[in-house]
Amino acid sequence: MFMDEVVIAGVLIVGLCIVFMGGFVLAIKHDIKKRGSGQAD
Repeated sequence: MFMDEVVIAGVLIVGLCIVFMGGFVLAIKHDIKKRGSGQAD
């Protein structure tokens, strides 16, 4: 494959971004479950 190191680095960065955003979403969901959404019902 052309420029293997660059392709592997790109895939790794994209994967890490997806994992980071997934963890962020899970932390927000956990916080909403614990404290409520903060919206006035």
